[in-house]
Amino acid sequence: MLKIISMVTSFILITFGSSVYAATKAVNFSPAQSKVEWVGSKIIGSEHNGTISIKEASMKVENGVPKSAKIIVDMNSIKNRDLKDKKYNDKLIGHLKSDDFFGTKKYKESTLIISKIQKVNDSKWRLDGNLTIKNKTKSVSFIANSTLNGSKLKAVKVDFEFDRTDFDIRYGSGKFFDNLGDKMISDKVQIKVMLMLEKPVELS
Repeated sequence: MLKIISMVTSFILITFGSSVYAATKAVNFSPAQSKVEWVGSKIIGSEHNGTISIKEASMKVENGVPKSAKIIVDMNSIKNRDLKDKKYNDKLIGHLKSDDFFGTKKYKESTLIISKIQKVNDSKWRLDGNLTIKNKTKSVSFIANSTLNGSKLKAVKVDFEFDRTDFDIRYGSGKFFDNLGDKMISDKVQIKVMLMLEKPVELS
């Protein structure tokens, strides 16, 4: 009798336990097809733009509902797109990688951890989480736009900005230095993220 009960219990655990496990899954975005674009500017005058490569990006989906996500970017992959002169391009990138800005020799990665995802409508989602740069973490909240194929999610697009001084990037900031004139750099950095799923995922 005990043997029969044990067999029935095992069957229930395997059947329903597997269903629960299958209901929550991790889906990967394609680093090669995804991209992060940045824009930085002076208060008066020029701006620069470029890209950073995604090292890893994934999302957890529970019963067809996105629950959380994680993006890791390679800070040493930062590139500039607007400066055509190689000398000035290399100079800018070298400066951005230096301790004046992102200190990429020590801080090789930055992360965006999304801990809460709320549906606004069929194509918009509110994301809440934490952005970590130079080992400093700040909370973020913004709207993501999704690209759908029927009921399947294909891609996610996010536009947001962060204050670089929150991450101890003070070079050329009017908050910390006086009389900068036209050398003052905006504290705000604009970010555009496009994430392409390796395989479309069915949403409920």
